[in-house]
Amino acid sequence: MSAVKTRFPPSPTGHLHLGGARTALFNWLFAKHHGGAFLLRFEDTDRERSKQEYVDSIKEALEWLELFWDEGPYFQTQRLEIYADYAQKLFEEGKAYYCECSPEVLEEKRKKALAEGRKPKYDGTCREKGLGPGPGRVLRFKCPQTGTTVVEDLIRGAVAFENQELDDFVLVRPDGIPTYQFAVVIDDLTMGITHVIRGDDHLSNTPKQILLFEALGATPPKYAHVPMILGPDGSRLSKRHGALSILAYRDEGYLAQAMRNYLVRLGWSYGDQEIFTLEEMIEKFDLSRVSKSPARFDPDKLLALNAHYIRQEDTERLAEMVLPFLLRLGIKIDNPKDEKFLKAVESVKPRARTLKEMAEMMAFYFVPEVEYEEKAARKFLKPDILPVLEELLDALKNMPAFEEKALEDLFRGLAEKHQLKLKHVAQPVRVALTGRTVSPGLFEIMDILGKETVIKRLEKALQHIREAS
Repeated sequence: MSAVKTRFPPSPTGHLHLGGARTALFNWLFAKHHGGAFLLRFEDTDRERSKQEYVDSIKEALEWLELFWDEGPYFQTQRLEIYADYAQKLFEEGKAYYCECSPEVLEEKRKKALAEGRKPKYDGTCREKGLGPGPGRVLRFKCPQTGTTVVEDLIRGAVAFENQELDDFVLVRPDGIPTYQFAVVIDDLTMGITHVIRGDDHLSNTPKQILLFEALGATPPKYAHVPMILGPDGSRLSKRHGALSILAYRDEGYLAQAMRNYLVRLGWSYGDQEIFTLEEMIEKFDLSRVSKSPARFDPDKLLALNAHYIRQEDTERLAEMVLPFLLRLGIKIDNPKDEKFLKAVESVKPRARTLKEMAEMMAFYFVPEVEYEEKAARKFLKPDILPVLEELLDALKNMPAFEEKALEDLFRGLAEKHQLKLKHVAQPVRVALTGRTVSPGLFEIMDILGKETVIKRLEKALQHIREAS
């Protein structure tokens, strides 16, 4: 195989979403697997909808996923002279012609074709008029009217299109701006793209693009059309399925490696393996293992995968990653390498599914005072537990070794003395210390909070019980 070069050509008219990110990932992996290059190109000829903020957002999302491009980014609006030169070449060689049919006339033709049960394609009115450029005129490709164009798809196999079903599509609009069909071919040709991997919604565009390559005397790249991503209900994936932009997932506390792992498994497999490092993806990725059937988005599976990667992550690195999420809660950590902070991270690491959730779970360690969940306080901070908590408080104040094993022995002894189950002592204390009924292990959090904070929070809980009774 000659030197492989793939590309990812988003339109900067919105943020990068799951489908586009998977396309970028597949192109990036294919290039890296073959020791080739990955190129980034922005198709920004829609001047009204294309915005710099989306360019920046897409680049930021790719960088977060670590899909770094080897070439680019290129912008189609900076290449208009190149398209004009190729358009002139096609016109001079009689492979394209100017059309003066107005939008109103074209609409009438479309309606008439539909009424007569015909495919609404351009009927070639101006094909042999010999018109030159002029106001309001478009340049059309002179499509072959006989024969077959075969797409040798690397995923689907051979797909044949009858040329008579294709119309003389527009190459250049009246304002000189190239259409998608034309610009993408010129870009792929001049940039040396060898493989085009994209969603199968582009399959119907491919015969037109192949014919353009042939008209220019060039060899088309190899094409691979990946089945679409569907929602859990089998319909096309959309926001109503809860699918977010890639950066929104980042901001919700998903890890880049979890997102990459999830995306690569949307339509690609390698035996029964579910978890892949980036190095393994590069080593094993091959188009022959891409499914011909659509993939289904499963938000629960993505969440579970993220939880797996959080558990596997180095604690010190995780501590750095959770800082911005704590800051959103108004908690600023001055030293993320502090032993107490690292212990706090370690305590919630097995339980958190996202970094946002992790921050929320560990916030109680660092607030001056905890707020009790109403239901938790009503159920566990009741007058009947008051004598037990008062005795516990006295024992804690006089406790020489404030550590997990000694704390557990104290609780067990207290529960046995008052003929209670351990949980009937532990849960009120958990609510007193954390404000909630679910937390890391009680003796673990007491050790992390430290004696002074534990005593202070227990005293507050006792006061709360007395005032409420």
